[in-house]
Amino acid sequence: MSAQIEQDTNQTEMDESQAPIMDHLYELRNRMIKAIVALVLFACICGFFVNDIYNILLVPFVQASGDAETARLIYTAPQELFFVYLKLALFGGMILGFPFIAFQIYAFIAPGLYKNERGAFIPYLIATPVLFVMGASLVYFFVMPFAMEFFIGMEQEGGEGLASIQLEPRATEYLSLVMTLILGFGLMFQLPVVLTLLARIGVVSSQWLKDKRKFAIVIIFAVGAILTPPDPISQLGLAFPTLLLYELSIYAVKLIERSRAKKRANQDSDDDDSTNDDE
Repeated sequence: MSAQIEQDTNQTEMDESQAPIMDHLYELRNRMIKAIVALVLFACICGFFVNDIYNILLVPFVQASGDAETARLIYTAPQELFFVYLKLALFGGMILGFPFIAFQIYAFIAPGLYKNERGAFIPYLIATPVLFVMGASLVYFFVMPFAMEFFIGMEQEGGEGLASIQLEPRATEYLSLVMTLILGFGLMFQLPVVLTLLARIGVVSSQWLKDKRKFAIVIIFAVGAILTPPDPISQLGLAFPTLLLYELSIYAVKLIERSRAKKRANQDSDDDDSTNDDE
């Protein structure tokens, strides 16, 4: 009889422990559905302006070519340009929908945070899209123009005994290049957000970041080589700003540590005062 009661008790405890897990899974599912719906909605909106968006992304290539009338891209399959516009609409939907998707992530984890932790998390929601826009702007206004000039500068004019070598990129290849650079720079510019969050939960410290600086330099250049095309301009254009962000992250982590130490000192002072009052 006692064994049966114990078994029923264990089963009840298991059911109670599984209930919160299922609630979290349902909540996660609902947040993911909302994020996907927002992504599709923004992608459909971008689909109406996809030609204008692509022409905006073509500006660095046109400027490097010197003349909009002579700048020429090609596509080699009947369906290729359709898929280019489809990818571009999805890419635009990701960019426009990112703040909403980030809010869904925050709304999912916010119930598990204390009130002061929620307030501390909000600046990261603001900093994330701002840093992404900064990285994308660096690509659009600096890296792409210099990269296009570098690539076009490799052309060869035809002449006596020389064949003419002209750059005529495929539309899908140019779009892949721009998307890769924008996403790569946007993700790498999230470094301060990631490191300061890790500092808040005690995973890293400013001294640890200083000690691992030489390893960070190697990793940053390696990641830059993976995320960017195989030209020195793009790789250095990603690596140097990321190194600067790494140094700024060290300073930001120092500020977090100072604020934490100050709170601890104030708390210890309040505890001492309460102890003296009790005496």
